[in-house]
Amino acid sequence: MKIGIPRALLYYYYYPFFETFFKELGCEVVLSEETNAKIISDGCKVTVSELCVPIKIFNGHVVSLMNKNVDYIFVPRFISIGKEWYCPKFIGLGEIVKYSIDSMKDKMLIVELKNKTDIPDRIEDYMPLAEKLNVTKAQLKNALKKAKISFLKCRKLSLQGYTIPEAYSILKGKEVPPPMQKADLTIGLMGYVNNVYDDFVSMSAVKKLREMGVKVITFDMLDENIIKLDKSKGKQPFWTFARKVYNAANYLINNVEIDGIIHLTAFACGPDSVIGKMMELECGEKDIPFMTIRIDEHTGESHVQTRFEAFTDMLKMRKGAK
Repeated sequence: MKIGIPRALLYYYYYPFFETFFKELGCEVVLSEETNAKIISDGCKVTVSELCVPIKIFNGHVVSLMNKNVDYIFVPRFISIGKEWYCPKFIGLGEIVKYSIDSMKDKMLIVELKNKTDIPDRIEDYMPLAEKLNVTKAQLKNALKKAKISFLKCRKLSLQGYTIPEAYSILKGKEVPPPMQKADLTIGLMGYVNNVYDDFVSMSAVKKLREMGVKVITFDMLDENIIKLDKSKGKQPFWTFARKVYNAANYLINNVEIDGIIHLTAFACGPDSVIGKMMELECGEKDIPFMTIRIDEHTGESHVQTRFEAFTDMLKMRKGAK
């Protein structure tokens, strides 16, 4: 059985988990292509204009998979981690896809994920798949166990400073250069994984900054215990990944010798309109330069490149003056 996985949204965080899970169940995993202009165009055509760019991109990847002769397309409905909720668009993703794309109703493989931790391995969430995939509860449990191991291996590599795509490559047995330890500048690149690690969306932000002699730190390179939900610190962002990004920035601002923060966000993202301003205010209090780069389906590479160059040049001059 062929299971299509859209290369969008939380694919960039949980792909090692779901790839291992489906392969352990005897399924063939088929990925959509990397994001490109056609995928974005196709997604925009079928999605209402008011929705954010990442959702349009997800729909574009679903359209791409419709042409790959897959039996099902995996559309995970991320709902909550403990008492913390995901973005409403993640919760309603199944309905968004179903009513945006014709003939998707019977093609979608949906699981509703209500995790207790960052690891989506609760057996109850996956039981609806047993009949569709013709597997037993014992097989599901074994696949989830193996999937958890793959996910934790990837997380361990991320904590060593590798990007998530680099960690994936290492898990596949490929050689990857060690993370940059010393650099002229250290910048926190704050943003959701689908914005930071989708090279078409971010215009290869991590690669560009590294080529400028910058050590890049993203939220996923920090231990979950550092960026966990902690109400003792006051009011926290309401949404799971918004909390991860905001708490990561807060930690870097207060505990790491950081030269600047860049917030990479997508146009029309509701949670980012809140946490972006919170990060900007906290950087102002600590006298740390802060820049927002907002991307949409029309953003050009030269625009992003110029802003990265200007920001890093300013940081170098500032550091030299000090």
